Amino acid sequence: MMQETWARSAPALVDVAMGRRPADLVIRGGAWVNVYSGEVIPGTDIAVAEGRFAYVGPDASDAVGPGTEVIDAAGRYLVPGLIDAHMHVESGLVTVTEFARAVIPHGTTSMFIDPHEIANVLGLPGVRLMHDEARGLPVNVYVQVPSCVPSAPGLEHAGAELTPADIAEALKWPGVIGLGEVMNFPGVVGNDPKMVAGIAATAAAGLTVGGHYASPDLGRAFHAYAAGGPADDHEGTTANDAVARVRQGMRAMLRLGSAWHDVAAQVKAVTERGLDPRNFVLCTDDSHSGTLVRDGHMDRVVRHAIAQGLRPVTAIQMATLNAAQHFGLEREIGAIAPGRRADLILTSDLAALPVEMVFARGRLMAQDGALTGTLPRFDYPASARGTVKLGRSLGPADFDVPAANARAVTARVIGVVENQAPTRALERVLPVADGIVRMDPAADVCQVALVERHRGTGGVINGFVSGFGYDRPCAVASTVAHDSHHMIVVGTDKACMARAANRLHEVGGGIVVIAADAQGGEPRELALVELPIAGLMSDRPAEVVAAQADRLTQAMRDCGCTLNNAYMQHSLLALVVIPALRISDTGLIDVTRFAPTEVLSAIHESQAPA
Repeated sequence: MMQETWARSAPALVDVAMGRRPADLVIRGGAWVNVYSGEVIPGTDIAVAEGRFAYVGPDASDAVGPGTEVIDAAGRYLVPGLIDAHMHVESGLVTVTEFARAVIPHGTTSMFIDPHEIANVLGLPGVRLMHDEARGLPVNVYVQVPSCVPSAPGLEHAGAELTPADIAEALKWPGVIGLGEVMNFPGVVGNDPKMVAGIAATAAAGLTVGGHYASPDLGRAFHAYAAGGPADDHEGTTANDAVARVRQGMRAMLRLGSAWHDVAAQVKAVTERGLDPRNFVLCTDDSHSGTLVRDGHMDRVVRHAIAQGLRPVTAIQMATLNAAQHFGLEREIGAIAPGRRADLILTSDLAALPVEMVFARGRLMAQDGALTGTLPRFDYPASARGTVKLGRSLGPADFDVPAANARAVTARVIGVVENQAPTRALERVLPVADGIVRMDPAADVCQVALVERHRGTGGVINGFVSGFGYDRPCAVASTVAHDSHHMIVVGTDKACMARAANRLHEVGGGIVVIAADAQGGEPRELALVELPIAGLMSDRPAEVVAAQADRLTQAMRDCGCTLNNAYMQHSLLALVVIPALRISDTGLIDVTRFAPTEVLSAIHESQAPA
């Protein structure tokens, strides 16, 4: 379909380039950032017709007619519209439309989204909703069909399941560009029939298979994973990770999200070790609304990559052409060149990258940080709401970890790692009173619970977590819990934990902070972000959600948390495809072995031996 669109426009583009027909838009006197040649070419004119570049060269005056809009670039840089090669809209806590509204002013004109969050709640109908919403937007939003729903079969139960038949059906949809990140890397290595079928169907359709290899093991398992078909990977955290992926013919996707800061270490593969940058791609993976509103989107990633020592043009290549080529869309997006969609940015500084004007398909969509174009309205149906089902009201006793006849226990504890997705597998000695294991906030050990919320079973799985630093009676609960999206509750006080869980059931999903004051008064609600769509997204503007998220962040700080983007760390505590230790609805999971493990590793008896 995309090539047919170009074919219909080709005669008009030729006529404009030849001066036989006026252009719709001419931009004069810019410095052309040519991502093919790696040059910056001053004194360049651009002519646009039917939403595509018709002419890029020294003089477009022959393309100016009575109805042509003419803009003087005044020597500013002409940069291709930026591309996010791997991301999850749901992590912004807003819909596709509101996400686009937030990022277009930052120069993002193309996104490759993997809606596996909504898939885990609503299944294929949820993916179709986001696909259809994306198709109506004036920017390019391509959908990757979620490959692993649930992400780790046997270790968790999500709200839905995508079968190979579901994947094969979705691969035929017009806005689909490939298969989403293949998180079940043991399934690929073990030739799991479901994984093999999904990858094979994608390859047969001539589409791209996304990767997700989260293990630090770069031995046989990694080589087998590469042989299994995934074409890229964003889970590297070191320069060696990036090198290994590129050497195996994969694209190394370097991410800078709200909490995942993996560009600086991996880009050294280019800046220090001299690898060819053509197979490196920039992405965000997960950005919450506060980051989008205050810090930016792909413009933020490009600026950061430049600050790590990349040439500005090289960093821009990694956020434009490299991504387009990876997904087989080189003739459509990723460059300012004839025939491509007329997506571009005007900026006065190539390194600082202030985004001064944004054009998408030849239309001015944003100027000086403000959206100027219009976006269509998209309404989510009632079937996408009311998805938080607890089955009963929870009480403090639901969060008890029993240990009869013990004076203390050694417990396995999830250790949060700041600014990274992996966790540590810790062990801590915890006291026992009245047969119940106690938390130890003074040693930064509090409780984590997974509350089943898809089928209303009333199930609660309890464990322990360290790294949040909460130092007062409090609880944080969220129905955003990658990837199964049950409810995750972290707290130092079980009454607060119960109240937080019940509150999210009451509002239909979101994130809430409940806390008592330092003197131990009645717990109260400090912050609430309501996410009524699948318990994952709000249909309010990103600025509104960002303000709510700011109050959430401050509330977490008021409870003693000093982590950067602590909420993002909270949301990954159930992600059972990234080492080392996670919690699921089946129990505590050792992700280094892909197997359940006990919360209590040792019991210290209350009576000393005679």
